Amino acid sequence: MSARIIGLGETVMDILFKEIKDDNSATCEYVPFAAVPGGSTFNSMVSVGRSGVPCKFIGYTGNNKVGHQIVDFMHRNGISTEYFQVRDNERAALSLAYLDINGDADYTFYKEEPLAATDYDMPEFTAKDYFLFGSYYSICPGLRPQVKDILHSACEAGTMVYYDINFRRSHSHQKQELLPVIQENCRLSSIVRGSADDFDILFGTRDPEEIYRKYISPFCPIFICTAGAGRIFICTPKGTYEFNVPQIPIEEIVSTVGAGDSFNAGFLCAMYDYSVCKEDLPDMDHSQWERLVENGISYSSQVCRSQDNYI
Repeated sequence: MSARIIGLGETVMDILFKEIKDDNSATCEYVPFAAVPGGSTFNSMVSVGRSGVPCKFIGYTGNNKVGHQIVDFMHRNGISTEYFQVRDNERAALSLAYLDINGDADYTFYKEEPLAATDYDMPEFTAKDYFLFGSYYSICPGLRPQVKDILHSACEAGTMVYYDINFRRSHSHQKQELLPVIQENCRLSSIVRGSADDFDILFGTRDPEEIYRKYISPFCPIFICTAGAGRIFICTPKGTYEFNVPQIPIEEIVSTVGAGDSFNAGFLCAMYDYSVCKEDLPDMDHSQWERLVENGISYSSQVCRSQDNYI
């Protein structure tokens, strides 16, 4: 069986609003300008599918007009829906994303509490595959039994597991109860990625080496820390590698929604292209990490110049 990138996560319909300022007034207004299917891992998988890499997505949506739009979108973008459910008596989730003049988003979500399916299928994972998961979807109590089952199956098969923590401030009141689940996800992963914002919310620090030493390395040996337009750090048992991110002129930024998701997609597509397996990770040097990071940055930069959440 050939290698695949397999994603697990939520789907939403993102309705995007752009901030419009009146030069003659201190006030501003938000104007809707796009509606696109989204969700953190979902965004990554669309970029993967558009890159021509074989991919499958595990998740679900509601059996309504919005849900059918999402499924049709997946088909048109090369994502297998073999393990994707369309559930009756379930409403597709909506997200309102309000973009400021810098393209940064403030979100409002309209969705039901996620619940695991009583009956579901999962792929037969192999050591050649890459598995991407993360966000609240991977740690919420309602979905945890299913997520844990799929995650253990991937680990037992020797699959490369890439975990994007992506912890939003809206869940900060739950961080103490969710931290053990985040740690379990880290323990079962080959690579953990998080943004400086994630760790500022979780632990009150943005220092990548402190984060790695105290909070990641006890569970997972490979850590990627991103900081928007700031530098990218990869921390490993051999040392820390640092990479600059080329700056995008502010006038070229349309939206930063999906920027981190696109980095994940570009990074994983490069791993696929170079056939990097889990056993390779401990011995990789600066140049090997650099070509993966550069592809991630390329995908992310392209998305920031678009109203879409994917390349």
